[in-house]
Amino acid sequence: MPKLDFTGKQHIYAHHLTVPYRPLVPDPAKSLNPTGIEDNLIIHGDNLNALKALLPRYAGRVKCIYIDPPYNTGNEGWVYNDKVNSPMLREWFKAHSPVDGEDLERHDKWLCMLWPRLQLLKELLADDGVIFISIDDNEQHHLRMLMDEIFGPDNLVANFPWQSRQSVSNDIDISVQHEYVVAYARNRRRSNRRLRQSNLDSWYSEPSFAAYPKPLDPEGWSNPDQDPRGPWKLDPFDAPHVSESLTYPIINPDTGEEHWPPTGRQWRMLQENYQRMADDGRIVFGRSGNARPQLKAFYEERKLFGQTRTSWWSGKEYGTTTEGTRTLMEIFDGASPFEYPKPVSLVHHILQTATGPDDLILDSFAGSGTTAHAVLALNQADGGNRKFILVEGEDYADTITAERVRRVINGVPTARDKTLQAGLGGSFTYYTLGAPIDVEKMLTGEILPEWSALAAYLLHTSAGISAGPTELTRQNADGLFYATADTDYYLLYQPDLAFLESSAAMLNAEKAERISAAGWELRRKAMVFGSGKQIRWERLRELGITFCQLPYEMYRGGR
Repeated sequence: MPKLDFTGKQHIYAHHLTVPYRPLVPDPAKSLNPTGIEDNLIIHGDNLNALKALLPRYAGRVKCIYIDPPYNTGNEGWVYNDKVNSPMLREWFKAHSPVDGEDLERHDKWLCMLWPRLQLLKELLADDGVIFISIDDNEQHHLRMLMDEIFGPDNLVANFPWQSRQSVSNDIDISVQHEYVVAYARNRRRSNRRLRQSNLDSWYSEPSFAAYPKPLDPEGWSNPDQDPRGPWKLDPFDAPHVSESLTYPIINPDTGEEHWPPTGRQWRMLQENYQRMADDGRIVFGRSGNARPQLKAFYEERKLFGQTRTSWWSGKEYGTTTEGTRTLMEIFDGASPFEYPKPVSLVHHILQTATGPDDLILDSFAGSGTTAHAVLALNQADGGNRKFILVEGEDYADTITAERVRRVINGVPTARDKTLQAGLGGSFTYYTLGAPIDVEKMLTGEILPEWSALAAYLLHTSAGISAGPTELTRQNADGLFYATADTDYYLLYQPDLAFLESSAAMLNAEKAERISAAGWELRRKAMVFGSGKQIRWERLRELGITFCQLPYEMYRGGR
């Protein structure tokens, strides 16, 4: 597969692995009706650091990601602020920052910005999850190659053209009316369209990633022969590709004419299944009776699975940026704090396509908060319990992003939509990013993370287990904080340098034997994190204990 090469790639290729872990710190004053560890989240902070902070609890759990990154048009003036360990790369960005249209290397810089974020987003995405990315012609071609390299070309779902505007500009040679939404699956075979077999061996398409199929349009269905099964329409009986088992003659029983699949195509089912369909009156030869064989599809059967979604997203059906601006003006008392915001109907459509009623949705370029608005609106409409995570690094995270969510939850009296007037209901917890867990600063005692935050980080980096700090507590005096079927996890730690330098923080023989005995009946081994030990390695092996010295094991695990 061809690889995408760009200036700076060698410096940021593994940058996502070196980003320090920063715990999430709740801000009750900016939260709204917080409900606990499974609440919606709005995070104020750099999205690269925020994505790393989400890993311990949310890795592999996010069903749908939607992001709207800078389009790199040259007019946004976006700033690259990743602390890459390369003086050359830092100087390169410093020379032209913010990145603008005069920067001839702005495409390389955009790719440097997006690469590590996509790597972390992939780790957060569920195995059957899908990521949707809004983009335009400035970077669409680069984005496709970037996604091919990170997610794999076989995991492309579609490149959806979206009609972002319906008005026409007469002062330019071509009035551009579209953008794109590029969609990739984490694992296309898991989130792909799969076939469901009815009791008559008739095959119907059911997208596994379309939990809520688009309602079937009744237009075009009729019942000219008064079939008791109701209105129907004709579908082709041939399909792409050529298979010997699906290539056989079909005889029109009325005319005796023999039919074979067209060149380069095959029939849709095996011959024995075709005969069952024909006996059931589901095979017709056109409405005239003289055409190629076709499949009689009944509306009542097909409406369960909805209408097949298409790759063209019209502005009339899925909204335009004008609609997005109008919605913001309603929410913010006649003023729109954003240019060209995405309409709720566009994200609503993405969520209908890709999520079920209890799924988790992430937007790490949250902007005006459209994704949260769409999640709450869809929950209101279908009774779902979807949760959102928004990340916004700019200063308006509270005054615009979170404020919009507050208003749509509580209600917007001047809104035209009566549901929005009354309020969509819901809650969220507002977070900022705490100080990074830094090896050198831990050694000096300058920055010592909270016990639960360190426990969550160590559990994720050592065992790949997702659990948030609020779920982890010190369960006994020896620091037990988590247990699986075969391993107990212990942390001998307090955020106090004097404690860490004392014998109380050491794993000694007495503690080791007590820890070993606690897991003996359940045949569980133990992993103990601590700043030092006073017992030989050989004895620890006999007791079934793995000792990991802090902070060095934390550093190794993070890498």
